Amino acid sequence: MPTFYSGQGDDGYTGLLGEGRVAKYHAKPEAYGTVDEASAALGLARSLAMTDDGRHLTKQLQRDLYHVMSELAATEVEAARFRTIDRSRLDWLEANIERIGGAVKMPRDFVLGGDCTAGAAFTAGAAFDLSRTVVRRAERLVARLAHEGELANPTLLPYLNRLSSLCFLLALLETQAAGVEGFSLAKGDGE
Repeated sequence: MPTFYSGQGDDGYTGLLGEGRVAKYHAKPEAYGTVDEASAALGLARSLAMTDDGRHLTKQLQRDLYHVMSELAATEVEAARFRTIDRSRLDWLEANIERIGGAVKMPRDFVLGGDCTAGAAFTAGAAFDLSRTVVRRAERLVARLAHEGELANPTLLPYLNRLSSLCFLLALLETQAAGVEGFSLAKGDGE
């Protein structure tokens, strides 16, 4: 029977891709661990999505996040070996933001994520809202790495920034595909 643990992290340290170990609470594992959470949240959203973009685009985003995690988990010496997120991926992300942004109606007021769960589209919208907040947290942690001189790829930070915007639009797309334009905090709709 295979063993599903190594026990190597029992001392509170984890290995990096390359030579070296750091504390599990070090900024690098915090950042790549949060990117992993963002990918898991996007996986949940993808499993609930009703639109083609919600399903297919999200799968590509998860693949990108796998590469982001690898680069963040690598030592400084090995990081370039894992680099795949570059300006072309950022351009791809921005093009999808523009395309989906042109297809959805922006709400006039703040939107409560998951305010109504009458159908799968609402649930997918809430899952994309959750994804957006986890991506924002990952962005803050990667910004810390950048500001502390531990981030060699300057594209990762704007990539995560744009990804959170795309998650917002995907949440709107899913809810609007179900015929809902959004809920106003001020009006108390959905209660």
